[in-house]
This record gives sequence, structure tokens and C-alpha cells, in this order.
Amino acid sequence: MNGKIKITVVFVLLFPVTLGLMAQKNRKKRTQRERSPQQELIYDNINYLPAIKSVLLHPVSQENSLPVIELHSDDQLALAFDDLRGDVRNYYFNIEHCDAAWQPSRLSPLEYAEGFNEGRIMEYQRSVNTLQPYTHYRAQFPTDNLRPKLAGNYLLKVYEDADKQRLVLTRKFYVLAPLMSVAAQLVPSMEVSRRGTNQKLNLVVNTGGLTVNNPYQDIKVLVKQNQRPDIQQWVTTPVFVRNTELTYNKQNTLDFGGGNEFRYIDLRSLRLASERVANISIDSAVRVTLVPDENYGTASYASVFDENGNFFIRNQDKTDAATESDYIWVTFTLADDAVRDGSVYIVGGFNNYMRDESGRMTYDSTERRWQATLLLKQGLYDYEYVHVDDSGNINPTFSSGNHFETNNTYQILVYNRRQGTTWDELVGYSQISTQP
Repeated sequence: MNGKIKITVVFVLLFPVTLGLMAQKNRKKRTQRERSPQQELIYDNINYLPAIKSVLLHPVSQENSLPVIELHSDDQLALAFDDLRGDVRNYYFNIEHCDAAWQPSRLSPLEYAEGFNEGRIMEYQRSVNTLQPYTHYRAQFPTDNLRPKLAGNYLLKVYEDADKQRLVLTRKFYVLAPLMSVAAQLVPSMEVSRRGTNQKLNLVVNTGGLTVNNPYQDIKVLVKQNQRPDIQQWVTTPVFVRNTELTYNKQNTLDFGGGNEFRYIDLRSLRLASERVANISIDSAVRVTLVPDENYGTASYASVFDENGNFFIRNQDKTDAATESDYIWVTFTLADDAVRDGSVYIVGGFNNYMRDESGRMTYDSTERRWQATLLLKQGLYDYEYVHVDDSGNINPTFSSGNHFETNNTYQILVYNRRQGTTWDELVGYSQISTQP
């Protein structure tokens, strides 16, 4: 009898302790954050998670310029992005050398990178007084521990907890060995019917002191319009080869539709609506409805200032745009009854001109308009509409038209593959603007 009483007493005394340990264990389990999932690497500008927003990669002090740095220089790139999960995570990054077509160069990290080829993102700040919480991360590289030692294309990879498969974003950047120079000339299209709509470039590449054994095979030239991956052209065959000069002026090459000036929105203030904003509502989230856009594909050209597709994080209401700017659900509307088939996408530098589900619009047959809602951080945004028909044909100017007078910038990249190597070096870079 006494033994049974003792056992019962011990059980009663231990029961609260056991419950406390179980509760503590459950609380720990509930508060433990979920790691970013493993991803399949894509050699492109990709945000692998919907929570990763507002990614910027550009030369330091040259916001929204093409991310090009010179080999063996003190040039650095600035990386910044937001994580809408709002907690603090351990992010790392490394680089990989790619060929001109953005395929792996089949080089080991020891061949193209100095140091450990891994850096940690140490700078971060949580958002301040925003309805949408987020953590803002930033870094600069190359560093003493991570520096490219070959010219060419590189892919920057950012991943969680030093696990290279837990990717959160990848971005392209370029390392230049300035061994060749490029002279570009903007001329009217050789096709008379395109004189009012197209912009043609003629190029002369000077190989300088670099020996090129076979310019028809070793040299490739890429020309991008406004840094757009969806509007670019390759030329691989020079028309003339004279000593150190390669001339690319073939009639039907580098003949670009001029497009039109980008549409834009000003989201810097939530207190005062800008001219393109029809309505601002703030409750549990910020929502903005824009004035509907018209299809002016057949209209005459009108000069309007734009940023050639770029975007800028800015805030007129707060001091620190990086951490005090809120995220806004922005509703875009394109009033267009002429195009009802296929798909329409909203594109710009803010989403790398990607045609994915986040920017895909839906057609309202009753209102006869296309509409979509995107989540954007406060700032200034250029954007445009792209149509893809049911056969997969892409028309980036269906709602804006093409005009020779449009102000565009063209980025010219010259690649060389030396004999006996398996990679392409970036040996020339230039930018030309059509603005007088």
C-alpha cells in the first residue's frame, strides 16, 4: 500500500514537468523557420521563389546599367533584393563562367575564380513600418575572397545556408577584357518600307593587338535593345575584313523595330496620387488601380521621356526607400478589343521581361479589356505589353507600334573564342543611344 502511494506521488510530481518539456518542444518546432526548397538551376535571370522581389544588380554608382565590370580592375557590382518572408536568413553566393550562349563553359572554379568562390551576404535590414514585412539584403562584389580571373559571361547564384541547391535567385553579369573597340552607326533601314519604323546599326570592330586567326568563326557580336533579352540579334559573319577591322553592315542584319517610348507609373508616394494612378486604397495591404492604357499601335509617334525599360526604388514619403517603401498590389488595364486571342503579358526591367504567370493578363470579354495585378515596391517603373498568339509568335510592340524616332539604347558585346579553348571571352563592349 505504501509503495503504491509513493509511485502515484512521483507520477503526479513528474507530470507537470513532462507537459512543460513537451510544450517547449512544440513551441520550438512551431517557431523553426522553413528552409528554402531545393531548385533546379536555370542559366538565366530567375527569382526561384515568389517571396524574392525587387532584385537589382548593377555597377556601383551606375544604377540600372548593364552589369559589366572590367577584368583586373577595382570595379564592383551592387546586388540588392527583398525577401517577403520577413525573417533573417543566411544567404551565400558564388559565380559560374558561361559561354556566349549562356551554357556552362566546362571550366573548374579554380580556372575562372580567385579565392574560395563563395561569399556570404552580411548586410541586411528589416522593413520599417510597412504593411508588407520584408528583409532587405545587399552585397558588393568582387571581393578579395571572390574575384573572376577570366573575361566572359558569368552567372551569379544566391542560395540559402551554403546549400547550392537551395537557390533563391540567379543573375547574369559580364566581365570585360577591353581588347577590341566597337564603332557603331545608326542608319535608316535598307528596306524602304521600314524607313519610318526601324533602326539599323552598322558596326566596325577593331581587333587591336589581338590576333584573330578566323574572324568568321572566332568572333561573335551580340546587340541588345534596351538590355532586353527578348529584343536582341547576333551577327557572326563580317562583310569585310581589312587588317584589324571587321565590318558588319549587311543589309538585313541588326535592323530593329524602333518600338515606342515605354509606358510608366510613379509609385513614389502613397499620400498623393500621380497622374497615372486612378485610385489608392490602404487597409491590410496597399492597392493601386491605374488609369487604363490605350492601344496606340497605329498612332503617330509622340516624344515622351522614359527610362528605356528600367525601374528605380524611390519613396517621396519616407527617408530610406530601401527599407521604408511598402509593397503595392497594382492593377494594370489595357483597353484593347482588337486582340482577344493568345496571351498578353506586362514586361519591363522589373521582371527581366519574363513572360510568366505573374505578369500574365486575363481578358474580360464584358469590359473588352485585358487586366492583371502585380505586386511592386514603391518606385518608378517603365513597362510595356507583349502579345503571344496561339502559335507562339511574339509581338513586343503590338500595343505601341514601331517608330524610327524612338529613343533607345543599344548594348554591343563582342565575344572571342581563342583557338584551343572551350570558352568565350568578352573582349569588347559599347553602348549607343539613338537620342540626338
